Amino acid sequence: MKRVSVLVPIFNEKNTVITIFEAIHVAPFPAGLDYEIVAVDDASTDGTTEILRNYSHPRVKVFFKEVNAGKGAALATAISQASGDILIIQDADLEYDPQEYPTIFGPILAGKADVVYGSRFLGSPSGHRVLFFWHSIGNQLLTLMSNMFTNLNLTDMETCYKAFTRKAIEGITIESKRFGVEPELTAKFSRKRCHIYEVPISYNGRDYDEGKKITWKDGVSALYAIIKFNLSP
Repeated sequence: MKRVSVLVPIFNEKNTVITIFEAIHVAPFPAGLDYEIVAVDDASTDGTTEILRNYSHPRVKVFFKEVNAGKGAALATAISQASGDILIIQDADLEYDPQEYPTIFGPILAGKADVVYGSRFLGSPSGHRVLFFWHSIGNQLLTLMSNMFTNLNLTDMETCYKAFTRKAIEGITIESKRFGVEPELTAKFSRKRCHIYEVPISYNGRDYDEGKKITWKDGVSALYAIIKFNLSP
């Protein structure tokens, strides 16, 4: 393992996108690991696109979509352009902390895991921001439904922090355009019989005034994705 590709799907994050890039640049990557950032702007409309066009860094590759297609589509583009041996999904907001990369990469670098999920529900010394009760219930229900189909015992299927080896993602085609990508990846990793680990992470969730985008409609779409991708051939 020589390189990490940090996959950053972006839509309307003008206030945080450069901050998250800088946080990744100072993240404590394990010794011997180089890194790159593969960012995809999903046709932002708030000025994010202009910020990214004016941003330059030797470790950052930015790709621009002409039409908004969703997180899943942006991730598919990022994966196709990534060169790393390990890939990790990093949202462009500040809810997840790149300082925790060593914890997430640990099981992969130890040769124990092909895939690692950072769970917001396993407890972390850094804690998490207290926010939406019904969001947490919805998350747990979706995780339960996913586990029933995959026979996994995940605690946080919907987490952004999913790290995986190049071998684990090979042969997987992402079909979901929006947030259904989370249960889709889980179903397909399970079907490939990947070795999956969970590690505890902190979580600094934001509210809608701060730019949170996911709604109950995305929960319904995720439920549909759980059924579709676990029952399809």
